[in-house]
Amino acid sequence: MSELSELSELSEPSELSEPSELSDRARKLDAGDELAGKRAEFVLDEVVYLDGNSLGALPAVVPGRVEDVVRRQWGELRIRSWEESGWWTAPERIGDRIAPLVGAAPGQVVVGDSTSVNVFKALVGAVRMAGDGRDELLVDATTFPTDGYIAESAARMTGCTLRPVAPADVPDALGDRTAAVLLNHVDYRTGRLHDLPGLTAAVHGAGAIAVWDLCHSAGALPVGLDEHGVDLAVGCTYKYLNGGPGSPAYLYVRREVQDRFESPLPGWNSHAEPFGMRTGYEPAPGALRGRVGTPDILSMLALEAALEVWDGVSVEAVRAKSLALTDFFLECVAAYVPEGRVACVTPVAHEERGSQIALRCDDAGDVMKRLIERGVVGDFRAPDVLRFGFTPLYVGFADVERAARVLAETLA
Repeated sequence: MSELSELSELSEPSELSEPSELSDRARKLDAGDELAGKRAEFVLDEVVYLDGNSLGALPAVVPGRVEDVVRRQWGELRIRSWEESGWWTAPERIGDRIAPLVGAAPGQVVVGDSTSVNVFKALVGAVRMAGDGRDELLVDATTFPTDGYIAESAARMTGCTLRPVAPADVPDALGDRTAAVLLNHVDYRTGRLHDLPGLTAAVHGAGAIAVWDLCHSAGALPVGLDEHGVDLAVGCTYKYLNGGPGSPAYLYVRREVQDRFESPLPGWNSHAEPFGMRTGYEPAPGALRGRVGTPDILSMLALEAALEVWDGVSVEAVRAKSLALTDFFLECVAAYVPEGRVACVTPVAHEERGSQIALRCDDAGDVMKRLIERGVVGDFRAPDVLRFGFTPLYVGFADVERAARVLAETLA
């Protein structure tokens, strides 16, 4: 199926539902939603918030927890909190909290730094693991810009040639000189879900290292890092994980390669004996060698509190609701929006779709401004894409129907 699918092709006009029917169905779907109760765990208003793929909503538990960190842990305990409040072990403890959401066993995820810094660590570490004779880096040609920038710098620093390649073309581009491949699990513009199991197997078949960026998939769908043998992975925590603006990212280092992973940023926090203050560097065991400097405790502990919304939630249930929400949105858009006014650039097939819908529209920037003014918040990606993210923990089917209806009214 073509990535560019006209919405009018999704269903024949005679099959389109009436607005009252869609509204009734939305109410019934919300009534039967097993995740509906999670919405109360977030700070929300009457706005339809469909930008959680850029910044997740605030979990209600976070403000009180941050106040405790500031007033008691920092204000009263002060330096004692590194031990008594668990500050020192926060990167690996919170990493273990994230691990089940990306299909990883404990001891393989460490939290800290930004996604960009972790991409750099992962790529340079991957080249070093790949060994002599491998001097080529492949990078997703459709990647988020910063991944491309970091990949270019990592290639220069390691003496590698950088080759941008479309994910679907990676198997044919691999060779005996390929050191590592950096891919995005979900395309940030279109919402296309790439084949992580198949592409990882292809990379390994060529003897190279697989590095995945999970920013637009973690917390929205099953990832299966351990199951599929991914070597290294990175991701942010402020999208579907709702960790807050600028919350720290994470680095996954598969257990089988941890003793070979050599970080290009050997900070004192990743030393085997950080308080030994030795002049020579000896890496800590396991994923801890992915740490660098002093953890950013305030934002890290806000993230830890935010992750409590995942208690009792399975990623499989989240994925099922995500697909149902995006299916329903496409149906509502097809029913409400004037024919030919927008086109969907997100794959319709479930196995190729993340948790967002991207619609191409000639005047997308102005349209999104008007949508936001009317209480439907998505975002705009140049030159002509309206992007709507669906976070199943707090977005409901009535939200979806309202968003499509307001979009149609805005475009009429």
